[in-house]
Amino acid sequence: MKKINYKYLIIAILIPNVIGFIGGFLGNSFNGFTDIIKPSFTPNKIVFPIAWTILYILMGISSYIIYQSNDENKNKALKIYLLQLIINSSWSIFFFRFNWFLFSTFLILIILLLVIIMIKRFFIINKVSAYLQIPYILWLIFALILSYNVYLLN
Repeated sequence: MKKINYKYLIIAILIPNVIGFIGGFLGNSFNGFTDIIKPSFTPNKIVFPIAWTILYILMGISSYIIYQSNDENKNKALKIYLLQLIINSSWSIFFFRFNWFLFSTFLILIILLLVIIMIKRFFIINKVSAYLQIPYILWLIFALILSYNVYLLN
């Protein structure tokens, strides 16, 4: 097993957190969530930044594992990772700033598809990196249901 390069690990953890923060900021998701009708199963708004921070940390660790591997397919896997991360970040803009709830629901489906592809590629390179994405998949499924219900209510 390779020695942990803490500099790269910290950068890998910061990347999804910064991209996610920028998307949330541009989408005004910090205020926009109070202005929409939400389903009864919507968690308290404090849950979202906590959940996303945990998910972004797991994503960062997972991407670090892939980055540190010697696998010839790691660049392809990391490109899918970055693509889903950027699309994920854009979701807040469409959902909160523009209130495009149906479009945002379809966007989650695209993110989910990309994450499934990413997990498959990560799994081939390193199983732990793939398993670290299970909470993300579960959260995306919940977000899909929540987003669709917001669309129905608004």
